[in-house]
Amino acid sequence: MSGEIIGVSALRDILPCRPSMLLLDRVFVESENKLVGLKSISMNEPCFMGHFPGHPILPGVLQVEAIAQLAEVGLWKRLDPERKGDFYIKELHKIKFRRPNNPGDRLIIEVELSNIGTDSAEFKATVKNNSGIACNANGVVAIRPKIAAAEPIMPYNEFDKGESSVMTVNQIMGLIPHRYPFLFVDYVSKIEGSHVTGVKNTTESEPIFRQYKDGYTVLMGAVQAEIIAQVGAIYMLSHENNKGKIAYFMGIDKSEMFAPVFPGDQLRLEVDIPDGKSKFGKGEGYMYVGDKLASHTCMLFAIVDP
Repeated sequence: MSGEIIGVSALRDILPCRPSMLLLDRVFVESENKLVGLKSISMNEPCFMGHFPGHPILPGVLQVEAIAQLAEVGLWKRLDPERKGDFYIKELHKIKFRRPNNPGDRLIIEVELSNIGTDSAEFKATVKNNSGIACNANGVVAIRPKIAAAEPIMPYNEFDKGESSVMTVNQIMGLIPHRYPFLFVDYVSKIEGSHVTGVKNTTESEPIFRQYKDGYTVLMGAVQAEIIAQVGAIYMLSHENNKGKIAYFMGIDKSEMFAPVFPGDQLRLEVDIPDGKSKFGKGEGYMYVGDKLASHTCMLFAIVDP
């Protein structure tokens, strides 16, 4: 396998992601535990319609997803050759987004794999563009059983959209620059001090779902940190002194994935952003489906002028 070059046709066959979320154009297998991926960035990327209109930047979490896809290319035959399980990001830590990636950049993604067990492995990764290092990342990927979406249809609850909701999607779009297809908060249910409850409804048509050949469909892990972070950005930019500014996602201290998320799930996003006057912010968020914790993320922001 060492020295092998894997093209996009084979990558489509290996990676259970939807076409617009295939984030590798080519892979070079340098050794059994080191892979190098190429992602060429074009203005025609669908994400640039929503991140951000008039100021296109590749979302940081898509760099993380590209890293996870590269790790999957190197590991699936060792961890799950029959593809009976769900390959997922179990943990992320010490993720730093160092410089932006814009249309015209070419990303060189390097992943080193270690501590490879029967159902998990650690990775250390670097993403570079033609200006230097864009992202450093560490984490764990693993295999978990594919389980049926056995939750009953959830009855309406106190977090459903209604007259008591404090912010509609139109009001959200007045604060943050995210738009389709990269706006991941449908409304804000509550704000209590510096604690914010946002809600995202998930649905089958969204490209952020992984879909295996057997039809198993599950929300990708990297984007869960982005969903939580958008709630934090909404809160920070709702402050009078921050209105009109932009919240940049600077890094992830730690993110853990505990349970799969399926199409039709209502995501309740509980986020704490300590108030402060610094242009930098740190927050912590939890993603729930009903009473089940799906993921937890500690994140870093910077508030900047547009």
